[in-house]
Amino acid sequence: MQITNAKFITSITGDAAFPGKGLPEIAVAGKSNVGKSSFINCMCNNFKLARTSQEPGKTRLINVFDCGRFHLMDLPGYGFARVSAQMQHDWGRMMESYLSGSRHLCHVLQLVDLRHEPTRDDVQMIQYLRHYEIPFTVIATKADKLSRAQRFRQTAQVCRGIGVQPWQVICFSSVDRTGKEDVEKRLDEILAQCTQQPQQ
Repeated sequence: MQITNAKFITSITGDAAFPGKGLPEIAVAGKSNVGKSSFINCMCNNFKLARTSQEPGKTRLINVFDCGRFHLMDLPGYGFARVSAQMQHDWGRMMESYLSGSRHLCHVLQLVDLRHEPTRDDVQMIQYLRHYEIPFTVIATKADKLSRAQRFRQTAQVCRGIGVQPWQVICFSSVDRTGKEDVEKRLDEILAQCTQQPQQ
């Protein structure tokens, strides 16, 4: 599916109420500076929708976007060392409150940086999703910075790091739009699955 006319609704903490709540929710997770805002803007065909910043850790709340058939939930980036331990703890509690509490959440798009080995925080996030049986898809960002051969090698490294298969990883670039159509197809599959499963 191609997303058109996406709009920002609000920023929330945890599983708070917001206008229009009730549609399927697809969350975007990843470490700070992995390119979540650029990913969202590219997928929504609006490069002014989500704020991008050269400063990691900019997103400190859960940003909610109305994408028509579903709500896209932009989760705070994790693993940014230059914030206080208390703030990191608060962010973690907020994300856990949302991920474990939202009855409308049907999938997580887990972003990792294709150029590097998955971090300890990436691995912990995947473990959390598996523990709570939250379906997820791995999106390996910044693919434009690597050659085709390098992408193949790095994809194998991502798979080893977080325990997934190569066909479960979508290489993506917001610069040259590598993988955009693959993500759009995946969104169609996710939404079809969401509508078949009764919400608790």
